[in-house]
Amino acid sequence: MTMIRYTEDHEWIRTETDGTATVGITGYAQDALGDIVFVELPEVGRSVNRGDVVCVVESVKAAADVKMPIGGIVTAVNSALVDDPGTVNRDPMNEGWFIKVRPADPRATEALMGEAAYLALTGQ
Repeated sequence: MTMIRYTEDHEWIRTETDGTATVGITGYAQDALGDIVFVELPEVGRSVNRGDVVCVVESVKAAADVKMPIGGIVTAVNSALVDDPGTVNRDPMNEGWFIKVRPADPRATEALMGEAAYLALTGQ
């Protein structure tokens, strides 16, 4: 069973069945940014802590940092976003993911917001 949690900075994190976690930005975030034209991804193997800037997203409106919701080791990056950053606009919760991590603490996501709390935060 997968579990999706959210941050106040509009990142989402999905715990996968194999224990890894996938990170991206929410539909709310990509809508606020507008057309995304560039994504900078980290190196696989990088150790990250909660709150670290792990990716940079640039749009026609602004640039934004993607911060880590949890700590861990980057195990994969969505290199398809380098050639087609607009994927984040089209499908932010699936094909538009940024990185996969092996969590330092598998239960760390439990402290993040569930869907109802995130929807209340964004007024949706």
